[in-house]
Amino acid sequence: MSEQAKQPQVNREFLENFLDAIWLEQGVSENTLSAYRTDIDKFADFIAPKNLLITEQGDVQAYLAYRLDNGYKSRSTARTISALKRFFQYFVREKKIELTPMAHIGQPKAMQSLPKTLSEQEVERLLDSPNIDEAMGLRDKAMLEVLYASGLRVSELVGLRMEQVNLRQAVVFVKGKGNKERLVPLGEEAMYWLEQFIRKGRLELIKHATDFVFPSKRGTGMTRQTFWHRIKHYAILAEINSELSPHTLRHAFATHLINHGADLRVVQMMLGHSDLSTTQIYTHVAKERLKSIHKAHHPRS
Repeated sequence: MSEQAKQPQVNREFLENFLDAIWLEQGVSENTLSAYRTDIDKFADFIAPKNLLITEQGDVQAYLAYRLDNGYKSRSTARTISALKRFFQYFVREKKIELTPMAHIGQPKAMQSLPKTLSEQEVERLLDSPNIDEAMGLRDKAMLEVLYASGLRVSELVGLRMEQVNLRQAVVFVKGKGNKERLVPLGEEAMYWLEQFIRKGRLELIKHATDFVFPSKRGTGMTRQTFWHRIKHYAILAEINSELSPHTLRHAFATHLINHGADLRVVQMMLGHSDLSTTQIYTHVAKERLKSIHKAHHPRS
């Protein structure tokens, strides 16, 4: 790739003119402007010392091949293509060029990324990590158990109010994305620890009136970030080296249900997905898990 210093100054002027125009006309965010600047600047570096406005389709194809050879992700390349298309369309509109070199450039096929999950053994270790002799540990134990038993989003879990929990029927009433409502059942283990916390540990944490099921140590509602830090803390205690995310237990919930034969539409309802195709990714996770088990244990794999 050419050094940035070899890029002609006129390219920088073209780029700034384009960014100023879309900011004034369409009010795009600073983050979008920054992404466009980075993507187009990298392309300009690649074709330097060539003038951007005499870019040919072959230049773009060579750049895309370079990105492919160097392991750039398809999502990142798709964003770059979108930025370049918008850039050249602007200069066609301004009558600086007659045709855009992007006319026959399609978007790369994005690989569907599989959500990060944990094995059932790793989940067991994680759930056993909190110190249940302390109020906060009992709270965290109940939160982890409920999260794994229900597949709630972290935001739904930390925002859970007492009126949403029905201990007698062992269900939680959840209002998820787009204010969509759903009833989610809890298993015996999760119900046991939830009851233990509500009847014992919760009273120690409440410093003033609150209807949050899981108050913070200040006695108020807990943030998603705080709970995420708690998960990472327990993952260290459980010696879990897998890459985690705030939704790892939600993913584990769905994957393990499907591994054990749960109907996909039932899992869809419990997760609160409006589209079945969103839930179907967990069948791919389950298949990958089965393949790894087969490879590890089958004598002829």
